[in-house]
Amino acid sequence: MTLGETQIIAWLAEDKLRTKALETAAELGLADWCIAAGFVRNLVWDKLHGYHDPTPLNDLDLVYFDPANTDKSLDQNYERVLKKRCDLPWSVKNQARMHLRNGDSPYLDCAHAISHWVEIETVIGAFKNTDGEVKLVAPLGLESLFSSTITYNQRRANLPLFFKRVSNKQWLSRWPKLSTLVS
Repeated sequence: MTLGETQIIAWLAEDKLRTKALETAAELGLADWCIAAGFVRNLVWDKLHGYHDPTPLNDLDLVYFDPANTDKSLDQNYERVLKKRCDLPWSVKNQARMHLRNGDSPYLDCAHAISHWVEIETVIGAFKNTDGEVKLVAPLGLESLFSSTITYNQRRANLPLFFKRVSNKQWLSRWPKLSTLVS
């Protein structure tokens, strides 16, 4: 385990809301899943900025990969179950069908699916394994997350969408030490 992984897992353990969310999601018993995007990204950016109060989560992006059942209604059912167990703004998406929406070739698993997201710092998730240990999914690594950048993911091939997201989500206002990186 890298130093970055150890640090993120420790920060997740200190955060009661995130710990509860991971425990609640684990109860679904999904084989290939994680809570990704702002769930980890915002936590790290808050810590790097010295914020003591966590940035509120607009949603909890629980992503999973189940090619055997790609019916959208299953996602909606999972959201209802999760909201009953833990009243948070859950957003559940089976990544086995999301390649259609994104115009990509079929994804191979959850990690492969999120590796196509717009910003590299967003391509990080956490889950609890069957032993109850928190693990990370970071197919593009953690380096950029700790470098105070918002980095365009070349796999996405949509630079206007990148800048639109940075602007609309007001990341540079919320976390002023960040800068955008397009290479």
